[in-house]
Amino acid sequence: MSALQYDLVVIGSGPAGQRAAVAASKMNKRVAVVEARSVVGGVCINTGTIPSKTMREAVLHLSGYNYRSLYGINYRVKEKITMADLAFRVQAVIKTEVDVTEAQLSRNGVDVVHGIAHFVDPNTIHVEGPQADTTLEADRVIIAVGTRPASSPKVPINGRTIVNSDQILDLQELPRTLIVVGGGVIGVEYTCMFAVLGVRVTLIEKRDRLLEFADREIIEALSYHLRDSRVTMRLGEELESVEEPSPGTVVANLMSKKKVSGDALLYAIGRQGAIDDLNLAAAGLEADNRGRIAVDEHYKTKADHIYAVGDVVGFPSLASVSMEQGRIAAGAAFCDHAVRTNPSFYPYGIYTIPEISFIGKTEEQLTDEDVPYEVGMAYYREVARGQIRGDTTGRLKLVFHRDTRKVLGVHIIGEGASELVHIGQAVMTLNGTMDYFIDTVFNYPTLAECYKVAAFNGLGRLQRYQAG
Repeated sequence: MSALQYDLVVIGSGPAGQRAAVAASKMNKRVAVVEARSVVGGVCINTGTIPSKTMREAVLHLSGYNYRSLYGINYRVKEKITMADLAFRVQAVIKTEVDVTEAQLSRNGVDVVHGIAHFVDPNTIHVEGPQADTTLEADRVIIAVGTRPASSPKVPINGRTIVNSDQILDLQELPRTLIVVGGGVIGVEYTCMFAVLGVRVTLIEKRDRLLEFADREIIEALSYHLRDSRVTMRLGEELESVEEPSPGTVVANLMSKKKVSGDALLYAIGRQGAIDDLNLAAAGLEADNRGRIAVDEHYKTKADHIYAVGDVVGFPSLASVSMEQGRIAAGAAFCDHAVRTNPSFYPYGIYTIPEISFIGKTEEQLTDEDVPYEVGMAYYREVARGQIRGDTTGRLKLVFHRDTRKVLGVHIIGEGASELVHIGQAVMTLNGTMDYFIDTVFNYPTLAECYKVAAFNGLGRLQRYQAG
């Protein structure tokens, strides 16, 4: 059978692949997307971002967490929360998101081919599908296969009591005690969720602090919340082995000879590029030991007509950034690098409880760069909306240049942080200064008022310094 001809073949239908395919189709290119699963959406929709954030929302709602400061620590919407309660909401959202993605690809005339893709040569891709095999030829190829949870010989994943992040909803029942190995974004997010449900969580992380890429003060606030939720943090500890001495009991043995026991264990250390089936060598490519493919600033690999985007290229592995990478790669492939973007203004959203979001520089980075800066702080408890919502522990931190007053960073912890950060993002993108927040009227009552409070706080510090 002869090969089907396309201008672009995208391997993977997650956020990066989807956005790349749609962008190319809008340039009147003939595009096909190859997806290994029976449904589109990739890890993001099916096992990663969407399920975990939906589970978080279900946890917050059913536990009554956001209203405990108003109605008491024992307030709950549902008394006995089960894994089935959480899975019900997750599956409903996944189905809707899959439908939306399928409709978008169809509306833009993108062909979807289900099956396992591998290179035959740099321009030819063979797809082993559930119904029939297909061969595709393309002038350009974009690899957007994403990642899978990393495994370790130390951790015998069984999908029941010892699970990775893709299997978390497969737990038969809510454990009373849970061991989480890995203090990265995934591990900390799930730690927060289970802690809110009343599960006694022990978090094991070999580094001395959580989420080292985020602002230290914000992470210290998160660590306080974790301890307040009865989370035991074993920082600076490394896993030696995991065993299941009896059904329903899991023991994590640490290098320091400590033992941690729990009903279940979540292994959440790193992810691996899902490149095993691609046969990259046939395309003249290779990946590193974590399955990541090297690319330039336009996401081009060392093969001129092949691009790679999304989690398979490594940090920051954010769905939002992956979408942008897909758009950039499509533009580079067909419009000679016509797409403009500025990675320094990409925001981060970490869906812990409370959630964290930030953009720009941290205090630590500015100190290392010898940049003179000042800080303005606002607490949710200082604005009426914080009191109304019952979130009196959140805070918003502005970091700005001491001389020019230009906004250099925005760091937020508290409910709504990932939405609130976009105000700071807009100001930073337009080279705004702290005076914007002083001179702007915000709706009352809103959490957005925190920007004005933080600006007054920061400029007040500056004036005291200058007066001194």
